[in-house]
Amino acid sequence: MRTMSDDELKARHAEVLDGVTKDREEVVITRAGHEPVVIVTLADDESLRETDYLMPSPANARRLLDAMERLESGTGKAHELIKTD
Repeated sequence: MRTMSDDELKARHAEVLDGVTKDREEVVITRAGHEPVVIVTLADDESLRETDYLMPSPANARRLLDAMERLESGTGKAHELIKTD
């Protein structure tokens, strides 16, 4: 995670945004007298929000972590998505 001032962001705006999207690296922007903010891609933000929504339930967390372990160990199975209309 990189950190920079809002002035540095203004000077390197396009470069910083390209780095966030290309490298998936969050950038913390510090602002005098204000709370810092973080720049992330929309996809990464949505993923974080989804995880935050699903993990508080112990049953959900256990199920998701078990599924991740199966995938990482190579014992997971691919399934077709169920299409709903």
